[in-house]
Amino acid sequence: MLDLLIKNANLPDGRTGVDIAVDKGRIVEVGPRLALQAEREIDAGGRLVTPPFVDSHFHLDSTLSYGQPRVNQSGTLLEGIELWGEFKSGLTVENVKARAWELCRWAIARGTLAIRSHVDVGDDNLLAVEALLELREEIKPYIDVQLVAFPQDGYFRHSPNAANLERALNMGVDIVGGIPHFERTMAEGAASIKALCEIAADRGLQVDMHCDESDDPHSRHIETLTFHTQRLGLHGRVAGSHLASMHSMDNYYVSKLLPLMAEARIHVVANPLINITLQGRHDTYPKRRGMTRVKELMEAGVNVAFGQDALMDPWYSLGSHDMLEVAHMGLHVAQMTGDEQIQQVFAAVTSNGAKVLGLEGYGLEPGCHADMVILQAANPHEALRLKPARLFVIRRGQVIAETPPVISRLDLADVTYEVDFHFPTESN
Repeated sequence: MLDLLIKNANLPDGRTGVDIAVDKGRIVEVGPRLALQAEREIDAGGRLVTPPFVDSHFHLDSTLSYGQPRVNQSGTLLEGIELWGEFKSGLTVENVKARAWELCRWAIARGTLAIRSHVDVGDDNLLAVEALLELREEIKPYIDVQLVAFPQDGYFRHSPNAANLERALNMGVDIVGGIPHFERTMAEGAASIKALCEIAADRGLQVDMHCDESDDPHSRHIETLTFHTQRLGLHGRVAGSHLASMHSMDNYYVSKLLPLMAEARIHVVANPLINITLQGRHDTYPKRRGMTRVKELMEAGVNVAFGQDALMDPWYSLGSHDMLEVAHMGLHVAQMTGDEQIQQVFAAVTSNGAKVLGLEGYGLEPGCHADMVILQAANPHEALRLKPARLFVIRRGQVIAETPPVISRLDLADVTYEVDFHFPTESN
């Protein structure tokens, strides 16, 4: 007898009426009306079953620190960095772990079971690194956590960061990070990319770099990152996060840049909520929104994923770690409202993110890990529209979170109605 059988599911690729058989933590069979028995059966009832959501860009060390030491009044990236610099002087391993664990509970409840988190290496004691390495191991049964060694104050700008980054990697941090646009000059930014990519190449690691998180159309570090990816043979192992300046770049220049990025197999991680919050702060009107060219990148063959980035911290004062909220905003800002485009946006918080992280066994095919989410929605379009309840969150074949269906009951003129905001054609 199998461990779990999910019946009558709709899948993100459009298949309907599908059963999913699970045994020993793996999917063993997928098909209509499977004549199988299991210890537990869940009737999806024509609802969407998806692989878990993936947050491709987050900061677990700063999350849930809102208001400490004070609120970011300007709403700018630079004030956020200043506030974080003040706050992190009082960090403890216990405090970082407690906040990160709470955030991960939120993530599980929302169906996010993989997070790539940047961790600041600017503290010479590397307390945040120690805390998140411990968290990564403790939470492994529930969430895949990857850590990026991130020199928040600059690789060259803050002189201890070069040694601290190497120490963090030696401790077990997974990925090399950077922030070239925060170096003192464009030249030092370019030099930091070269140095950091060479470290990754020497160690056989991936790169995930905060890149061009700026409204300056001349902030073009993604070009340099693409060049060194090509030079060092890092194809498919490099992600450029944010790329906000591409929003403001000359169109001709971008037309040259996009095929180079596709050739180097650069991954791009946009962060819609934070990008449109931090960028454009120096504009009057027209006011730039700052999110990179998601649609154009996808059309060029570049893998684009979305991240939450920040949540209740010095940079972003809102959020509940709902990747569908992130995708919902990304869809609007990128103006991706066509049927195929909506599918692409849904992929940006699922399968595209899995490609960025290099997750093994991700998906809904036989042999994949039995990690999935059952949503109170019929398909990706409805999921993005409603940001619905995660009815079941399943990890390695075990239900680890449940949420009751959300239904409103109305009493109108002695008649009772139930409203779930379902649009009939979305499930037909």
